[in-house]
Amino acid sequence: MSTVAENKGYFGEFGGSFVPEELQHVLTILDENFQKFKEDADFNTELNYYFHEYVGRKSPLYFAENLTKQLAGAKIYLKREDLNHTGSHKINNVLGQILLAKRMGANRVIAETGAGQHGVATATACAMFGMDCTIYMGLEDTKRQALNVFRMELLGAKVVAVDKGQGRLKDAVDEAFADLVANYETTFYLLGSAVGPHPFPSMVKHFQSVISRESREQILEKEGKLPTAVLACVGGGSNAIGAFAEFIADKNVRLIGIEPDQAATLNEGTPGELHGFKCLVLQDAEGNPLPTYSIAAGLDYPGAGPEHSHLKTIGRAEYVTVTNEEVLEAFQVLSKVEGIIPALESSHAVAHALKLAPTLTTDEIIIINISGRGDKDVEQVFHMLNK
Repeated sequence: MSTVAENKGYFGEFGGSFVPEELQHVLTILDENFQKFKEDADFNTELNYYFHEYVGRKSPLYFAENLTKQLAGAKIYLKREDLNHTGSHKINNVLGQILLAKRMGANRVIAETGAGQHGVATATACAMFGMDCTIYMGLEDTKRQALNVFRMELLGAKVVAVDKGQGRLKDAVDEAFADLVANYETTFYLLGSAVGPHPFPSMVKHFQSVISRESREQILEKEGKLPTAVLACVGGGSNAIGAFAEFIADKNVRLIGIEPDQAATLNEGTPGELHGFKCLVLQDAEGNPLPTYSIAAGLDYPGAGPEHSHLKTIGRAEYVTVTNEEVLEAFQVLSKVEGIIPALESSHAVAHALKLAPTLTTDEIIIINISGRGDKDVEQVFHMLNK
């Protein structure tokens, strides 16, 4: 294994690139192209065109008046990433990376997916740009998210069910990286979360930061001040780093990431290496990743993005856990009180808001990032509630 010699892609002690030499060569080329195009006027004009005309951005920052009244505490705003085309925040990063892939001359795209939202977004973009698409998904997750598997196949993607390990997100990432090592000359790995070796965490943050760029402007327009807290669920951490990015410098804004209590990487993990980068990892004494579980397939991961690991370590962001029971309750509360069915992933953030809001004053503000819509989860929740 080789390490990037220069101090690239680090957030404090976390990040870096610990990959085989031939893969490092590919990642170096990827980073060079990302650095070149992220400030390129034509690239950003095209990206913004698709954001506005295809995704439907800006996504609304919606005042949840009914929920605010019911909890009798802080004013609650919802950043409606669930209203994006394909139903989640994942399309933001996918469009950025697919435009990069196009400029790099790639014609084959691979991706990993947990809940299927990143897979659907990737398959969508590949359909639009005429690229060959293969999605790796844990076998267990293909059962939990059968509807998203069909959506990906309908969009022309090949979905590979990974039956190794637990058959979940970590195992899908393993297989995607194995594919990239074998086929790096022709393949672009469109990684969906803020994890992996450099430059992936920085790229994903860059394209997802549109969330907080918008919400910061929107809350200042609506309230004339910044929020007390920004809440987002955390698995690998893409929606959360996007929701936090433009607020990190605002020291009075609390950044709160919410994890499943059975996959509490940032609360219970220790520094280690996973998938070619250093982060907080749920691991045993030998450094092997521990099994995780979440009713939300997109949060079922034993590591977290290196920047989240850093924000946790320096105390800039808080990370808390909620139980599956609290998540199911939040899923139902937001549905019944606001007429918005959130993804099970996003319901983690809602669950913490239900506890936090009543402890704050009525002139304080919470922004919850509703990272995705719950259509994909309705059948799963139906069975869980009717057991």
